[in-house]
Amino acid sequence: MTAAFTRQAVVAITATILGVMPSRAQPGGNADRAPITVYTAKKIVTMDPGWPEGTCVAVQDGKILSVGRTMDDLKPWIEPKVAGEAIPHCTVDQTFEGKVLVPGLIEAHGHPLMGGMLYRMPLLAYLPTMNPYGPEFPGITTMEAVAKVIKDHLATVKDKTQTVIFWGYDVVAMGKHLTNTDLDAITGGEGGVPVMIWDASEHFVYANTAAMKKAGVTNDALKINGVQAGADGKPNGQFLGVTAGSYILVPQLAPLMAPGPARASMKHLMDMSWKNGVTTTSELSLGALGVESGLTLFESFYNDPGVPMRCVVVCDATAMLAEKKDGAVAFVKSLEQRSTDKLIYNGIKFFADDAFLSLGMQVANPGYTDGRQGLWITQPGQPLVDAYRPWWEAGFHIHTHANGNAGIGAVVDALAALEEIKPRFDHRFTIQHYGMSTPEHSRRLAALGGLASVNPYYIYTRAEFNAPLVGTDRASTAARLRTLVDAGVVTSLHTDSPVAPPNPLEEMWIAVNRVGYFSKQVLAPGERITAMEAMKMVTIDAAWTLGVEDKVGSIAPGKFADFTVLEADPLGVEPMAIRDIGVWGTVVGGKKFPATDIKPLAMAPHVEPVADATPEVAALWLAVFTENSPGGQPGTLASRYAGRGTSFDANAIAAHRDQCTMGFWRSAGPLLARAQELQRR
Repeated sequence: MTAAFTRQAVVAITATILGVMPSRAQPGGNADRAPITVYTAKKIVTMDPGWPEGTCVAVQDGKILSVGRTMDDLKPWIEPKVAGEAIPHCTVDQTFEGKVLVPGLIEAHGHPLMGGMLYRMPLLAYLPTMNPYGPEFPGITTMEAVAKVIKDHLATVKDKTQTVIFWGYDVVAMGKHLTNTDLDAITGGEGGVPVMIWDASEHFVYANTAAMKKAGVTNDALKINGVQAGADGKPNGQFLGVTAGSYILVPQLAPLMAPGPARASMKHLMDMSWKNGVTTTSELSLGALGVESGLTLFESFYNDPGVPMRCVVVCDATAMLAEKKDGAVAFVKSLEQRSTDKLIYNGIKFFADDAFLSLGMQVANPGYTDGRQGLWITQPGQPLVDAYRPWWEAGFHIHTHANGNAGIGAVVDALAALEEIKPRFDHRFTIQHYGMSTPEHSRRLAALGGLASVNPYYIYTRAEFNAPLVGTDRASTAARLRTLVDAGVVTSLHTDSPVAPPNPLEEMWIAVNRVGYFSKQVLAPGERITAMEAMKMVTIDAAWTLGVEDKVGSIAPGKFADFTVLEADPLGVEPMAIRDIGVWGTVVGGKKFPATDIKPLAMAPHVEPVADATPEVAALWLAVFTENSPGGQPGTLASRYAGRGTSFDANAIAAHRDQCTMGFWRSAGPLLARAQELQRR
């Protein structure tokens, strides 16, 4: 219930509470300021160690004035101090009287456009996947279930000529790659609906015969690295690796990047985040899908007053250098001047070793159990230092994707070299993901002033898959948290959507309990942390690793009035109950956004149809990839990725050198415009 009062009425009520007689307010002074709203709650968890709790918070102009243990503490703001002093109009809002307010939860490493685009596709995910508008997708664990989901969805498709893209098939969990023969049996052969399946790692694409025909795929495509051949010597529907995957998929994605569909994708992930209590999200690779188009999209979306979320943007160094060349550093620096309260530009992103999910990461001695070699995206040593140096010297907050213990070691070594070149204080150099590490890495990172942002799903959903390849001990100690905390490294948690949906309460739950998804057993109990430490990692420490701790992360005077409204206190429930706490919704800039307001778009945005590739367009598109794909190796990956036992063969991946998830998007960005140009022809 909300009770609106005149200035005099509030004074009278607070005077009664405080035992003070009201004075008659005079015009002018404070009375001309914006009105104050006081939110009352069962409990307010501030994350300010000196003032940890309250029951009421005063908000003005979208920012926090004061937190009170009782209304008595708010007296300086809502009750005259001397006779005749004017005060602003005040409203006491009791909506949250029985609920718990915590600082607005933060997604410290996300991809709003990419994640939303993939989650909006029909799903074939192995694990259950959240749906912001209804029941979750239950997950698919058998090939029979895969076939049923595909058939059921195709039955609802009106235009049978357009390619349907499914996302989330987990080749590691399912134990096999798909071929056009597999898909034709499900979809009706060459005359059926064109279908593509995009693997959960975003490394592999599978196409049926109809989809290959529509895309103009011929035997000439076997010149492209990663396009596979069957026993008949013809393309078999497997497009493995970023080069091959981009060749078949990018023309189909181009229409999804138009403003209408792109905003719909961002809304989808925003609604997932909102439902889970997120008030600040992040984009950790802006520019991967085009620099100027990305800026236009993000600025129009997040600066919309109706969007209940802030976004911190970190630019992709590879994309910026490719487009802006020698002017990249100055250009990215200039973006800071375009920041608003809702969209904040801060930082630059690099990639060290490869992906965790595909086990392409660099693992130090004794390496992988099968002797494979991981991949470097940026070579360690001097090449990595050289890549960082202009951004370091320009004072940037640098983020680096690093997953294996060799990758993390290389990044720590590079940070030490940078400090020798130009010592910096409070540089916020952040290692992102921090998959497999050693205690020594944590101590060195702390000594160098570095930070870590950790993906806890590396332990929850992947440890039991990874143990046979890296050893039980190293699989179980992935996503170390206790070691980082004890070393003194400021650490945040994240989901890296679409690796997992943004869900800070579940991230806390994983960090506190470390229970494996399949075994339900505690994995490396010595790496568990407390609920308070986990809460810091999705609030104030998440803000710290993004460089916005002056704006969000705690409920404190002067910060944005961003709160997550919960049905219970995460610090007060049993550890196993943390992720089950209900989320009422959020408050962003002092405005209430109940989760019940989350609704899907009334009408799906129009997506331009993709025309069948003419021989001329197919030839031009083929040329784009064969120019950059010397020495194509048809058959190599198909044979090496035949089943569960060989799904992670990095010797096969090594021919590509582009297997990181973001590698697809960095490759795809410039190609999307080319695809649109060819389609217009």
